[in-house]
Amino acid sequence: MFLGYMLGWHKPAERAISIRPDDIFVVSYFKSGNTWTRFLLANLLHPERPVTFESIERTSPDIYQFHYRDYQKLPSPRLIKSHECFDPRYRRVIYIVRDPRDVAISLYHFLRKLETIDDTFPLATYVNEWFLRGKGTGRTWREHVGSWLLNPGVFPEVAGLNPGPRGLGDQLELDSLGASGHGRQFLLLRYEDLLSNPNGSLTRMARFLNLDVTAEQINRAVEQSSASRMSRLEQWERDRWFMTQHTRKDINFVREAKAQQWRTALPRESVAKIEAAWGRTMQLLAYRLAEHLAEDAVRCSPPSQETFGA
Repeated sequence: MFLGYMLGWHKPAERAISIRPDDIFVVSYFKSGNTWTRFLLANLLHPERPVTFESIERTSPDIYQFHYRDYQKLPSPRLIKSHECFDPRYRRVIYIVRDPRDVAISLYHFLRKLETIDDTFPLATYVNEWFLRGKGTGRTWREHVGSWLLNPGVFPEVAGLNPGPRGLGDQLELDSLGASGHGRQFLLLRYEDLLSNPNGSLTRMARFLNLDVTAEQINRAVEQSSASRMSRLEQWERDRWFMTQHTRKDINFVREAKAQQWRTALPRESVAKIEAAWGRTMQLLAYRLAEHLAEDAVRCSPPSQETFGA
């Protein structure tokens, strides 16, 4: 075993992975929809065998778990999961981004599942002392996302050199974001758009990968990757899948799969701190800040109706 480790047979690949030009990397910050995206793609690419949590690690392996030597045996093109910040060696990238206010909630419950924090640790304290500082993950949401959003055309906005954000909800502007150029292929997907239009989002991924697929194949892959099916699979396989086998069984890995949970689950002070720290980047990605949502609600509601933030 020691010799195998020294020779790289049993090491997780991580950044030491030997990369091929046609590798496809599914990249995201933690708890942003990476596993769901891999299920969608794997079920589209391999319709003959519906994906499970156990098989996903062979179909779309995780660089932090899959052994270095085993990567060399996988046929091309490989579909690979990564949580790494920008890596210039990644030539074909599908990047999933999620509203950091919802990421904070999902990551908090995941760390409870791992027993990294216990149930008595307040969510507000977690946001202030862990999430905003990148504690427990090694990097902050903005550090990770910012590293993958940059390209020469948007650098002034992402870096804060221009006075106002752009791209507030316009798909063409969202498409301008991302580490493209120098022959790199890059597709930016928002988790919220995956939720609201999974068929359309998977169709975008298929086009990006130059896959000739039918609407029926897209529909089937979406059905096979639904939150309800993945939740059932987790219950059946939680003692076999490495991400769940040694964790708390009373907290699910697959949770509610919803957007804007922060509006009811996240303390207002936590929302304010996240927006103060990363609001510019959030706006570039078309995530509306709480004050703007409250203003919209006031304009659209009768004077007596209570609105968000009141």
